[in-house]
Amino acid sequence: MQEQGLPLRADGDETLLTVRVTPKSSRDAVETVESDASGQLFLKVRVRALPDKGAANKAVCQLIAKWLGIPKSGVALHAGDTSRLKQIRIALPISDVSRFL
Repeated sequence: MQEQGLPLRADGDETLLTVRVTPKSSRDAVETVESDASGQLFLKVRVRALPDKGAANKAVCQLIAKWLGIPKSGVALHAGDTSRLKQIRIALPISDVSRFL
């Protein structure tokens, strides 16, 4: 099940969130939902970490966990290890995550 108009997809009892990461930013921030030219929806996320040896991926997961108010262990990279567009697995139902967007 995909949440209409949001970059979310249910995966059992968990949620997959599509994010577009900007590494080497001046600040860590969860911004707005946007779409690319093909219509792919994503949540814009900025992190100060460099895209080196997974540092930016780890920073994104930590930032998303803090934003949702859940433990860091509840957020993990699902897909997109070397891409700016990533799938983040969140250990919450889609209805809980959609309230933050």
